[in-house]
Amino acid sequence: MTGSFELIPALDLLGGRYVRLAPEGRFDAAPLVEDDPAALARRYAAHAIRRLHVVDLDGARSGRPENAEALARILAAAGRVPVQVGGGLRSLAHVEARLAQGVERVLLGTAALRDPALVREAARRFPGRIAVAIDAKGGRVAVQAWLEASDVAAVELARRFEDAGVAALVYTDIARDGTLAGPDLELTAALAEAVSIPVIASGGVASEADVRALAALAPRGVAGAIVGRALATGALDLARALEIAACC
Repeated sequence: MTGSFELIPALDLLGGRYVRLAPEGRFDAAPLVEDDPAALARRYAAHAIRRLHVVDLDGARSGRPENAEALARILAAAGRVPVQVGGGLRSLAHVEARLAQGVERVLLGTAALRDPALVREAARRFPGRIAVAIDAKGGRVAVQAWLEASDVAAVELARRFEDAGVAALVYTDIARDGTLAGPDLELTAALAEAVSIPVIASGGVASEADVRALAALAPRGVAGAIVGRALATGALDLARALEIAACC
């Protein structure tokens, strides 16, 4: 891939298995399940992807890293493809453990809101390997696996890390995640224009048209898109999506 826009396949882990939760991340609904997430990672890694996105859903709820064995298998299956991981990382020790396991980049979400000093220290110690996950609904940040809402605006949280040295912001529109309803292009672009940090969009990407529309926002600071359900269901073909991302 030679374009500046990055398309990133996603794997969510729950109980060691790959799942896609119901819209808005509801744990109480039946997910799509694959017992061997490493097999899916291997299929994705066979394409010219630049990165794989993994979310530890158990960790996001418990507040500590989990699914270590499943992640190890995914890392082995991904081979040379870098893997970024989020979910349950609340301390420097958590960050160090994931990086030591072979993860290329870690995402801090709940910690970004509750412990911004941790983000800054992690970014200082591990340049280029720390990203901030901003999950929001109605423009307001939610944390703890989206179970707790806050009064902090997504743009405000993003601006807090303008000078922290984080590699990227991963912005998830909770209201659209898992819906295949398409991303909120203007809200994503507005966030990207508000900061100098590259923004990766997540939530709602369902079609080639969605990929094309997001890639067109690259000049406004949108550096990529994370896609999960659409790839898992076959609604979006990965090879074709990568072609679109590369030429924009």
